[in-house]
Amino acid sequence: MKKYTQLTSEQRYHIYLMKKQGFSLRYIAKTMNRSVSTISREIKRNTGKKSYRPKQANEFAQQRHQQKNKHIKLTAEIMGYISEKLKEYWSPEQIVGRLELDKKVKISTETAYRFVLQNKQVGGELYKYLRHQHKKYRKRYGKNDYRGRIPNRVDIDKRPGIVDTRSRMGDWEADLVIGKGHKGGFVTLAERKSRLYLALPIANKTAQAANDAITKLLMPLKHWVKTLTFDNGREFSWHEKLAKDLACSTYFAKPYHSWERGLNENHNGLLRQFFPKQMALDGVSEKELLRATDLMNNRPRKCLGWKTPFEVFAQMTGKDYFLNKSVALMG
Repeated sequence: MKKYTQLTSEQRYHIYLMKKQGFSLRYIAKTMNRSVSTISREIKRNTGKKSYRPKQANEFAQQRHQQKNKHIKLTAEIMGYISEKLKEYWSPEQIVGRLELDKKVKISTETAYRFVLQNKQVGGELYKYLRHQHKKYRKRYGKNDYRGRIPNRVDIDKRPGIVDTRSRMGDWEADLVIGKGHKGGFVTLAERKSRLYLALPIANKTAQAANDAITKLLMPLKHWVKTLTFDNGREFSWHEKLAKDLACSTYFAKPYHSWERGLNENHNGLLRQFFPKQMALDGVSEKELLRATDLMNNRPRKCLGWKTPFEVFAQMTGKDYFLNKSVALMG
């Protein structure tokens, strides 16, 4: 009998996006290689008063899980560990997971949150490091549908099935994050297996600017670039040059199917913790952006067995300079 594994926050985000698009539970289950009953149970158990939302679904699931955990008294060492990792913008769930992995100490996520609340009540400021994601998903409309303007575009349906399994290193998703008033932006890249997340500022949304940024980020890692998946923006119309320079294949998600690049979409949302949507990005330096992505790549992930993207990428590739927070990528 196949062992059941809990859904991750990324998978719940995937369910949310596809449900917003109106897809059936059967189709959602198929894209996730899960049973229909799993998806149905997830939505039924973790839907709030208004609708199914990934953040709230995670909270409901955590609350049920916490009831099974025994609380232990927090020592000075554990409180120091929680404080240190909060200041690196880890979530309480990530702190608890990594605490068990590294120090073999098991506490509940609720205990970590309670510590933060108690700290706030005595005038502490640890609560300021908690991430708050209350913004609703906004559907993108036709202005981003440039299928007719992208030469030799290859649809995601032609992408090898192995990419969906996340069983190999080298399958990347690309996107743009744009500043308020279209002032500045970032090219962002997410590697599907390790969840490694890279970004570089760009001055404008031209195809050349996007091409140059992606090349700069991925050329040092050329050996671990097998596919690139884009949305349908004109800024990715130089995909054939990228494919040639990086010796990889390029694919495009279907218009309005942002869930097909759910990993990158989710990471872009996390990046907004450091660079909010109401912020112009033309003044952000490479160093500032690298610091933010370093913090993200040093967060342990439940889907990685509480290892960090840096650790998984280094383990798979031998590129241990990531672990030292080298600025080699930005050199």
